[in-house]
Amino acid sequence: MYDYDLLVIGSANADLVIGVERRPGPGETVLGSDLAVHPGGKGANQAVAAARMGARTALLARVGDDAYGRLLLDAQRAAGVDTAGVLVGGAPTGVALITVDPSGDNSIVVSPGANGKLTPGDVRAARGLLRASRVVSAQLEIPLETVAEAVRSLAPGTRFVLNPSPPRPLPPEVLAACDPLIVNEHEARVILGDEPVGDEPADWARILLARGPRSVVVTLGARGALVASTQGAAMVPAVKVDAVDTTGAGDAFTAALAWRLGQGDALADAAAYATRVGAAAVTKPGAQGSYPTPEEVAAL
Repeated sequence: MYDYDLLVIGSANADLVIGVERRPGPGETVLGSDLAVHPGGKGANQAVAAARMGARTALLARVGDDAYGRLLLDAQRAAGVDTAGVLVGGAPTGVALITVDPSGDNSIVVSPGANGKLTPGDVRAARGLLRASRVVSAQLEIPLETVAEAVRSLAPGTRFVLNPSPPRPLPPEVLAACDPLIVNEHEARVILGDEPVGDEPADWARILLARGPRSVVVTLGARGALVASTQGAAMVPAVKVDAVDTTGAGDAFTAALAWRLGQGDALADAAAYATRVGAAAVTKPGAQGSYPTPEEVAAL
């Protein structure tokens, strides 16, 4: 019996958000809305999204001993996330600078701060958390060597889910553990590197699978997602909604997918549910504040 449906190992940032009529070009200054501060970070976002859906969730992360760190911890606890694995100190809390245009599209610059101080030693010290978790999910706003240590520390039978964002080349041991590897078009192309690929997501998934993951999910925005494994590939259609803010929608998708896989759903079924969760998230501003309850997902 697992104590947690999902353990998220990843980043926790304060999101500093400004709305703009259009995002600035090189050397350009534009005026924006009042600054809004939200709890964010890919790891913290995933943990809140999963907990809001009813998953027993824990977070392994690092924040600064500052006001932003307290904001993040309060948000996790309010959502029902177990924060015993959240370490405090070592650097200021990470910050994400986000601009959002009227269509809901965003541009993000991240200052990692304390996220960069989450070490392999921290993962080894938290091995009990990993062994108590049915699914472990990670991203790349923390050091890659920390993610690799998480892979080495997995208990037999624990499923590992990775969204390699921001993307970088991945070592074979990390790729081999992914079930699934979740990428968008940009992330897929970075991981594939110089290998020639076409314009079809099925081609990207096929080549990625050859690199070692047990399964692959390619997210395609308004077109939905493609899921692929050795059993074949399938498209999962998108849910049409009026987007307000896409910030954190991918994190909600990943959290929902990881949770549903841990509950025994087939990959395509889990992705279909995750698509609805991601769609619900874009109908509200911000990241964590936009994440839906099961009732709101069912309403879609």
